[in-house]
Amino acid sequence: MSETAATGGAGGLRERKKRQTYERLSETAIALFLEKGFEKVSVAEIAAAAEVSKPTLFRYFPAKEDLVLHRFADHENEAARVVAGAGGRSPLAALHRHFADGLARRDPVTGLNDDPRVLAFHGLLYGTPSLVARAYAYQGRSEAALAAALVGAPAVTARLAAGQIVAVQRVLAEENWRRIAAGESADRVYPDAVVAAELGFGQLEGGIGIRSAN
Repeated sequence: MSETAATGGAGGLRERKKRQTYERLSETAIALFLEKGFEKVSVAEIAAAAEVSKPTLFRYFPAKEDLVLHRFADHENEAARVVAGAGGRSPLAALHRHFADGLARRDPVTGLNDDPRVLAFHGLLYGTPSLVARAYAYQGRSEAALAAALVGAPAVTARLAAGQIVAVQRVLAEENWRRIAAGESADRVYPDAVVAAELGFGQLEGGIGIRSAN
């Protein structure tokens, strides 16, 4: 094996271990938060349960809220990636299709998932003010990434469009989650969720000047 291959292998192993540590810390923290409540669990308690030191935990997660929002980390640039890989579709058409596909596979990000564990997590997130505030910061970064992906549009136009797109996706997801939290099944909500997504993206198409390819 060459030195480069060996180094690459070691680097890959380090990244896997780092990722595993992120996941273990996050899952440990979320389990404690769901059991006792976010405010009643200390960082020291999380570190002890995960068998790491507090400084180690803070190297991975600078804030307590990040232990929960870590589940959204892979989705932060998702809209931007969808637009970048849109191919012949317009940005809105690609994003609409992506959201519709998420509804069909019951992606928790769309709010259309009635797994008790997902419902418990959403209840934790939306029921904790500091987590809601942190989620808005996450949405701001998602908007910025999406705006940067809307190449060819003036800066202000791209920012306005990104803000409206992210807001529509958030409202759609929150409405799905609200109905499921009230006792409806994901299968029951699904047809209405599809119609609502069509309405939301239709309003975007008519109002922000980024038209679907038909």
